[in-house]
Amino acid sequence: MPTAVAAPFRFFSLQVVRTRRLGPSLARVTFAGRDLRAFASDGLDQSLSLFLPHPGQTEPRVPVELGDGWFGAWRELPDDVRAVMRSYTLRARRRDPDEIDIDFVLHGVEPGAATPAGPASRWAAEAAAGDRVLLLGPAVEDNRAIRFRPPEDTDLVVVWADETAVPAASAIIEALPAGTRVRAWLEAEHADDVQELAVAADADIDWLVSADGAPMAVDAVRAATLPPAERPYVWIAGESGRVKELRRHLVRERGIDHGRVTFVGYWRRGLTEEQLREQPE
Repeated sequence: MPTAVAAPFRFFSLQVVRTRRLGPSLARVTFAGRDLRAFASDGLDQSLSLFLPHPGQTEPRVPVELGDGWFGAWRELPDDVRAVMRSYTLRARRRDPDEIDIDFVLHGVEPGAATPAGPASRWAAEAAAGDRVLLLGPAVEDNRAIRFRPPEDTDLVVVWADETAVPAASAIIEALPAGTRVRAWLEAEHADDVQELAVAADADIDWLVSADGAPMAVDAVRAATLPPAERPYVWIAGESGRVKELRRHLVRERGIDHGRVTFVGYWRRGLTEEQLREQPE
């Protein structure tokens, strides 16, 4: 079974070194900084907290002392001053030079969008080399913000991710070794958002493109025949309501052991991240 998980994290002061549009709805931002020498994770679904400046600010405003009480002190800053905090996952890390990639889903940045862009989408769409951010990330490799932990006896890895979880799912699939059987469904808004993954595993991946009318979530999985397996492990992530619905299908209808299903709600329809953080556990 998975090993015990440690929990220490620290702040990293970073700056943008380059950006790249991956598709109409996706942007990759590469960060660097001397602090990254102490960054202790290679990816999978490593969760991070990113602090962004408000428009007009040159760097994110956070409490002077970033100790154990940083969250309360951050919350006490005025709304129009306090750094914007958003949760993301690590897409890739490199050494010599030390760099990390974070992929952003862009919503509402196009002219005439029905729903205006949120602060993170606006920031990512306009990010340029030299822009400064603060990152709360792992100081140890084995930490509680990595949730993908298949048991050693796993004979099939099943993955589902909506577009917000595709960076994590992609990192997971690319990290799996040759001989690992994978069945995956990844959502994308546009066909041009579909990415070519560098895969060594024996992976069968379906990209579900919403603009092309592809079935989403439970409909696509329910219609599929899973490869035969005695000890599957499932990782599903994305919008909370759909993730819970899909978990119920896999456990109740497919009969998969609930202890071998990892499910992560990255966001909840109708709620901002600030509102989601205020919800009871």
